[in-house]
Amino acid sequence: MTETIKGFKDKTGKEAEKAAFIREVIKQTFEKYNFQEAETPIIEDEKFVKGGSSDDVISDVFKLQDKGKRNLALRYEFTFQLKRIAQNQKLPFKRFQIGPVFRDEPVQGNRLRQFTQCDIDTVGANIKDEAEILAATRDILDALKIKSTIYVNNRKLLNEILDEQGIKNKVEIIRELDKLDKLPILEVKNNLKKLSAENILSILKKPKESFRKYKSFFEIEELAKYCKYYGLDIVFSPFLARGLSYYVGNVFEIKSDIKETICGGGTYKVGNVIASGISFSIERLMAVTKLLINIEKMLVVSLNQDKRAISLAKQLRKKGKNVSVYFGRPSKALEYANSYGIKKVILVGAKEVKVKRFKIKDMKTGKESLLN
Repeated sequence: MTETIKGFKDKTGKEAEKAAFIREVIKQTFEKYNFQEAETPIIEDEKFVKGGSSDDVISDVFKLQDKGKRNLALRYEFTFQLKRIAQNQKLPFKRFQIGPVFRDEPVQGNRLRQFTQCDIDTVGANIKDEAEILAATRDILDALKIKSTIYVNNRKLLNEILDEQGIKNKVEIIRELDKLDKLPILEVKNNLKKLSAENILSILKKPKESFRKYKSFFEIEELAKYCKYYGLDIVFSPFLARGLSYYVGNVFEIKSDIKETICGGGTYKVGNVIASGISFSIERLMAVTKLLINIEKMLVVSLNQDKRAISLAKQLRKKGKNVSVYFGRPSKALEYANSYGIKKVILVGAKEVKVKRFKIKDMKTGKESLLN
């Protein structure tokens, strides 16, 4: 059997190039904002992976054992590892991480069981840092030509509203609200009715001005102010919940033209320190970007002039070109170039070596030009 396991896939050719390009855009953008890159183990102790998540059911962790019969798990996200690497760091500690994470869950939509997650977090954060994180994320989306809208809410605001209504089981209610963009509204309404909280929907439908009476709404307005400094607009979404219980302040999601959220995050705690961050996957960005990745590749074809062909390829690589050398008949070389999307072909024969002039054939147009 050579097929991949359901929920896992290979990336090759153009798809792999696209993923690598997006990864590099993300990395360079985060570095421009002086976030430090981190790398952490894929395998951790199962208790550490699940630790601190007593309110959140983590049933989708891939579990395994080593030869010592220790209970281990594949990382399902990066945030839990931040607890370790943020220790004894000067605050604010700004880190980003890009790498594979694993979820043992049903495959649906644009979600796989292994995907490349990208996290940016500031430990020791305030609202100004939240705005910076959103600005860095928007820079990435702009570079990838992804149209997007930033939606913001606040968990303290939701708690204030629920407290005002005398609702006790707040965690359950917030989890139901988080399903509004995943389930039909009637189903969510029925679920809230069972929890004696169906009137919460009508409260959250009120105009934006009606929320100014709540103390926590100030944090959303403050975030909007600092986002403006970065040239960003945010949209207040009172239904936005971000179901995980560890959020303690502003939460945000970024939407594009697919059903799923493309980026999500918010403010939470690392130990007793306030932190804020956002997370997204390269695969999801690949699904929505309109950017066409066009890496110029060249093929130097040796016509029994191997030494000169290799020398020419070396010279071109020093100039920053992507070059490979083909040893064989021209017809096979052109067929090879077409199969791998190589647009420029240079024939190196005895005549070309003698006059020291090489022609570049454009595979798309058929036109030839002299190599400078």
